[in-house]
Amino acid sequence: MRRRAEAYLWLLFSGGGVAAALLLPVLVLLFGVLMPLGVLDWPSAARLSALLDPVLVRVVLVAVLTLCLFHAAHRIRHTSEELLGLARFDIPIALLCYGGALGGGLTAALLLW
Repeated sequence: MRRRAEAYLWLLFSGGGVAAALLLPVLVLLFGVLMPLGVLDWPSAARLSALLDPVLVRVVLVAVLTLCLFHAAHRIRHTSEELLGLARFDIPIALLCYGGALGGGLTAALLLW
């Protein structure tokens, strides 16, 4: 029986969905609502730099960003194939979407190190 990569892509999709559902609303609330309204003070650049100083924090941040990108890539791939009728271009669309997600994750890792 031949193994397919689809199960692993669905795993990355679900992990990214969980990460996006749990973390992104908190970030939007903090940086999009509470800080602009003056409820909370904006963190200084030195404080944000100190927050990103531990290696474990940077690794987790890159993992969360990469999972969110894979979640978006999976949605874009299946939406373009189903709604736009591009199913005959499955392999190029998959390579473009997942390659973009991987490239975004590598870019995030390069920017944090």
